[in-house]
Amino acid sequence: MTALIAFEGATLGYGRHVVLRDLSFEINEGDYLGLVGPNGAGKTTVLRALLGIHAPLSGTVRRAADVRFGYVPQRDQLNLSYPLSVADVVRMGRPPRGPLATSARRADREAADRALAQVGLTALADRRLGNLSGGEKQRMLLARALVSEPNVLVLDEPTNGMDLGATTQILTLVRDLRLEQRLTVIFVSHALNEVANAVEKIALVVGGRFRLGSTREILTAEILGGMYGIRVDVEHIGGRHVVLPHPGGATFENADPRTRRSESSVA
Repeated sequence: MTALIAFEGATLGYGRHVVLRDLSFEINEGDYLGLVGPNGAGKTTVLRALLGIHAPLSGTVRRAADVRFGYVPQRDQLNLSYPLSVADVVRMGRPPRGPLATSARRADREAADRALAQVGLTALADRRLGNLSGGEKQRMLLARALVSEPNVLVLDEPTNGMDLGATTQILTLVRDLRLEQRLTVIFVSHALNEVANAVEKIALVVGGRFRLGSTREILTAEILGGMYGIRVDVEHIGGRHVVLPHPGGATFENADPRTRRSESSVA
């Protein structure tokens, strides 16, 4: 497999504050990786390091020369007061170039049209931001990421605040785009149950600790209980993984005290 991103003994943090120590792992071409953990646990720190926004305190984060990121931010970062259309926002995802000749503008419009079609928003190209549903906003942000023709798609809490129907539509769309365009996908979320039924690998970031493996390796009561600090049950219902806090919310005996968080962190 071709490693697109490699953490080599990387310690991450800010100034003298260390968030995670000595991370060594690879994200390979074609991976579908879920980066999961409670809010404030360090997911964003890992994300910034892999995107190259924040350098490690020590060690190295290497990116292959041909990595092209398409980043989908959280929807609440949108400023709905701007009088922009869906197509306007999508075209913003095109890499900046020199003086815009007519041919360059045409190429940008054509690329935006293709991206809108890929996410099923062609009919809404002229709609204003403030008139979109949550699911439509998320698809617009996906189109903005796709218009730059990435090979690594990074989704930051893409289903946060969505209802079941919109969540299912977005996860199905991402799955289809990954297969059709041979994308590597990194899905950042605190919602373990959603991630577990979408991705092929999971990286848990909880209480200053990091653990990565296949969904089968990670989704065990022992590993999840030890990481989150509470007893959990892992069930398989209708072909889907379901992780539930154990009745009574008993603490896992082998848990590091720093990882003991509320049961809602597992949901």
